Amino acid sequence: MGWMTDESGLEKCAANFVPLTPLSHLARAAEVFPNQTAVIHGDHRVTYAQYYDRCTRLAALLAEIGVTPGDVVATLIPNLPAQAEAHFGVPACGAVLNTINIRLDPDTVAYILDHGGAKVLLVDTEFLPLAEDACARMEGTCPAIIEVPDAPAGFPASGRHPQYEELLAEANPNFRWIMPDDEWESLALNYTSGTTGRPKGVVYHHRGAYLMTMGTVISWQMVLRPVFMQIVPLFHCNGWNHTWMMPLLGGTLVCCRDITAAAIYDAIADHGVTHFGGAPIVLNMLVNADAEDRRAFDHRVEVFTAGAPPAPATLSKIEKLGFNVTQVYGLTETFGHVTECLWQGAWDGLPEPDRAGVKARQGVAMPMMEEITVMDAEMAQTPRDGTAQGEIMIRGNAVMKGYLKNPEATAEAFAGGYFHSGDIAVQHPDGYIQIADRAKDIIISGGENISSVEVEGVLMGHGAVNLAAVVAQPDEKWGEVPCAFVELKPGAEASEEALIAFARARLAGFKTPKRVVFGELPKTSTGKIQKFELRKQVAAL
Repeated sequence: MGWMTDESGLEKCAANFVPLTPLSHLARAAEVFPNQTAVIHGDHRVTYAQYYDRCTRLAALLAEIGVTPGDVVATLIPNLPAQAEAHFGVPACGAVLNTINIRLDPDTVAYILDHGGAKVLLVDTEFLPLAEDACARMEGTCPAIIEVPDAPAGFPASGRHPQYEELLAEANPNFRWIMPDDEWESLALNYTSGTTGRPKGVVYHHRGAYLMTMGTVISWQMVLRPVFMQIVPLFHCNGWNHTWMMPLLGGTLVCCRDITAAAIYDAIADHGVTHFGGAPIVLNMLVNADAEDRRAFDHRVEVFTAGAPPAPATLSKIEKLGFNVTQVYGLTETFGHVTECLWQGAWDGLPEPDRAGVKARQGVAMPMMEEITVMDAEMAQTPRDGTAQGEIMIRGNAVMKGYLKNPEATAEAFAGGYFHSGDIAVQHPDGYIQIADRAKDIIISGGENISSVEVEGVLMGHGAVNLAAVVAQPDEKWGEVPCAFVELKPGAEASEEALIAFARARLAGFKTPKRVVFGELPKTSTGKIQKFELRKQVAAL
C-alpha cells in the first residue's frame, strides 16, 4: 500500500488528467445524443450533431479572421441560438467570451470593449445602433463586427457588416477545438457594476464553469433530457451556466428573444419545458398573467429564482399554478448561484405562509462549493440565531479568478481567504442563510444590479441639483426600482419629470429613477447623507 502514501513515482499524464472544461459536455453530446434536439428557437431546430458542427464552424471562422488563444470575443445578443453557440464556439478557438448586457448605454459598452480589449464583436441586428454608437466612443480600436440577424423575429440583416450565417457556412467544419491546457485558464469575462460607476471585469475559469454544471444537476435533481428555457440573460453570469450544462444531460435549450408570460406559458405547453431560472419578476409575471396569455400544462415545472428574495405571497400563488420554486443565491463573481434553499422534509407540515417564508431563504452551499457562511467585521462566525447580522463569505471552486486589471479590488474581495460578497445576512440555527440587507446600497431591479453611486453621479450633473441620494423603492413588478432624493441649489427649480428625463438620456432605462422626491437631505454632523432615514421615507411613500 506504499504507493498510496508515496506518489513520487507517479505523474499526471494524458490518460489520467484532463483539464476540466464545460466544452467537454458538447463534444460528448455530439457522440452520445447526436439526434437529440439541442436548441429550439421558432423554426430553428438543431440536433446535437448540428449544434456541435455550428460551434465548430464558429471557432474556425474566428481563428480564420485572426482570433488567437487568450483574445477576447464579445457579444451583444439576446437569448438566441447564436449566443448559445458563442458559449462553446468562442472558447473552442481558445478565446475568452465577453457577453455584454444589451440594456447598457453606449458609454458603458464602449468602456467594456476598451477595458476588455475585444477583438471581435458578434452583434444581433437589433443592437447594431448600440454597437456602432459604442464603437464611435471608444478610446481604442473598434473590434471587428459580425452581424447576427434574426430574420424570423423581424430583424433581417442590415448588410452593413459581414453576416454570421454566411461566414458560418464557409467555415471549416473540421476545425480542431483548442481545449485548455490548464483548467484555470480564462473562459469568460463578465462585467458587473458593483458599487462604483465603472463596471469591474469578472474573470471566469474553465474549472469553475465545469463544476457549476455538475453541482447544478445535483441541486436541481435533474435527469436526462430536460427541456430548459433560457430566461436568465446569457449576458448575466453566462445565464447561470445553464447553457453549458444542457449538453451534459442531452437537454433541449429553448431560446426566446423577448421574455413575456405568454412566451413562457407557450414554451411550457408546446415544448414541454421542465426547468427554467429567473428573477422574482418572472414569477410575478406568471402569477399576474392575463387569462389569454396562460396555457394549460400537466407537469410540474422546476424553477430556480434569484436576484432578490421573492415575496412569500408570490411563492404561495405560483406553486398553485404548477411551478416548484427553489430560492438560490449568488453573484457575478461566483458564476451565478452558489447557495440553494434545499427543502427539508420537516417543513412539509408547515402552514402555507410559513412554508413560503422558509422558501424565501437563500439557504446552504451547493455541492460544488466548499463553505458559505456569515461572518462579522473581524471575520469571525456570527451566532447562528437568525438575528445576528454579518457578511456572506464564500469559498469554493465556483469563485472567479479575480477582477481584470484591478489587483487592488481583487485583493480586497479575497481578504482573509474568503470572497467577500458585500451582502448582509443572518444565519439560522440550521445553517440556512437569509439576506437581511444589501451592502453598499446596491439596488436590484428585475435581477439587474444598479449602482446608486452611478445614478447619483448623473443627477448631480444637472445644473439645479445640489445633492442627490438614491435608494431602493419596493416595486411589485421589478422587485426594486431606484428612487431619488434631491436637494436643489438655492433658488434653482427642476421638476420630477425633467430630472427623470435628464437621467434617462444618460443611463440605461432600468437604471433611471422612477421617482424623485425633493427636499433637504438628512445628514450626519460630518455631512454624510443618512440613507437609512431615506429608506424610512420610501417605506412611507
